[in-house]
Amino acid sequence: MKKILVLALVAITFSSCTTTSLLTRGSQYPQMYVEKPTTILIMPPINKTTFVDAKEYFYTSLSYPLCEKGYYVVSPFLAMDLFQSESAYDSEMFIEGSLTPFKNVFGADAAMFTIINGWKRNNIGGIITVDIEYILRSTQTGAVLFNRKGVVSIDCSTGGSGYALLDMALTTLNTATTDKVIAARRCNYYVLQDLPNGKYAPLFDQDKETPAGKTIINATVRK
Repeated sequence: MKKILVLALVAITFSSCTTTSLLTRGSQYPQMYVEKPTTILIMPPINKTTFVDAKEYFYTSLSYPLCEKGYYVVSPFLAMDLFQSESAYDSEMFIEGSLTPFKNVFGADAAMFTIINGWKRNNIGGIITVDIEYILRSTQTGAVLFNRKGVVSIDCSTGGSGYALLDMALTTLNTATTDKVIAARRCNYYVLQDLPNGKYAPLFDQDKETPAGKTIINATVRK
């Protein structure tokens, strides 16, 4: 009888600990729900790899998933022109500094930084592995609103990407280039899927209790 009672108490304690340890988006990204950013400026990615084109692939593919999450995104092409004219192409200079100028010039509530730590392609298996980090900082308070890292392996040996319009638009490109573009897009979608919904999404400010994903993920996805 004593053994049964002990086991029952252990089970209840374990269950209680498991329940309270679960994180929600509201508890993992609390400042997102305090500041409620509406407009996001995509900063030029910080590329720490030897694959030079990775910076462009990620910069040009980030706006769509952010828009789908319910945010207004400053046009990357217009922003890039200003970045280059004002010698602000290197985001390293701003990732830990004041972002007030971007609030004043672009009207952005937050700036999305991406750090590409690794890009490796296995030509035999057709797998591209990307080590990347996403940091969303407030342009008003400087606070980190969202931060998530991922090591994502994209299996490019499989069929279509699942994005029919994208596939059609890329038919004139060679397979290698297409795979790199798709790899960047898949990384964005996979890692940013935990980003709380923005003002223009149906679930805006209603996903606080949604279970949060891990802040550091390691996954293999199909293209």
